Amino acid sequence: MPSDRPDDRPALDRSSPARTVGRYVLLVVVALIVLAPVWAILMQSLKSGPDSVRHPRSLLPVDLTWDTLRHAWRAGDLGRLSWNSLVMSVLVTAGVLVTSLTAAYAFAFLHFPLRRGLFAVFLATMLVPAEVTILINKRTIESLGWKNSMVGLVVPLLATGMGTFLLRQVFLQLPQELREAASLDGLGHAKFLWEVAAPLSRPTLAALGLLTFLTTWNQYLWPQSVVDDTAHRTLQIGIAHLDNGRVDNINLVTAGTVIAALPIAVMLIAFQRHLVRGLTAGAVKG
Repeated sequence: MPSDRPDDRPALDRSSPARTVGRYVLLVVVALIVLAPVWAILMQSLKSGPDSVRHPRSLLPVDLTWDTLRHAWRAGDLGRLSWNSLVMSVLVTAGVLVTSLTAAYAFAFLHFPLRRGLFAVFLATMLVPAEVTILINKRTIESLGWKNSMVGLVVPLLATGMGTFLLRQVFLQLPQELREAASLDGLGHAKFLWEVAAPLSRPTLAALGLLTFLTTWNQYLWPQSVVDDTAHRTLQIGIAHLDNGRVDNINLVTAGTVIAALPIAVMLIAFQRHLVRGLTAGAVKG
């Protein structure tokens, strides 16, 4: 016979202390797993050569020194290389924003033959790994005489299918009546893009610009492929050259890594809300 008594097994409410504690324990464990490599790199970058390989003492906050960071900065000429990376990142970011805006506007508002097919080709480029296009892009740059130049570093990175996709999704959410009203007021496509559509898509533009800057700042394979001289070497290449094969010099490489990571860490912390809001702005309408 079915019993009228309530179930003797204790039921955990979603807001019960046990669930809350378990959730926080899980978050702490995940945070420790994620931050453990960061801690190890930070500790090694603040220790001398012998101390950086003396485990487990190398992972403890003892025997710290700023000399390793100073030595890495001077030995790798990281000041000049940081400037090269900054110029490259700013130029690529500006170019990607312009090309993505114009291409997304064309796919969202203009009507021309094979529009859907061309947009599918744009999306297909997102499925191709960057490593696949390195060789053909390198040959193109060499044939144009752009090797060992800022032009060669920047031009192949000035367009991206992801940026076009994100902004097109935002433009598709704009009311069609807005475009019609702008036409009645005498606004052409160029004015409507720069005075109406672009300002309304500022969160996505900010997120796209931040992602592009961070990705370009961390570029290693492409600059390594088209730069042989020291004048146009970027920061990531300079960090790799800090390793001279000696085990006790690993602290110089980690120090260079910390120096390179500081700007992007600050940007991510400062603009993380804008990044999330911008990436989700066009996620409603397909």
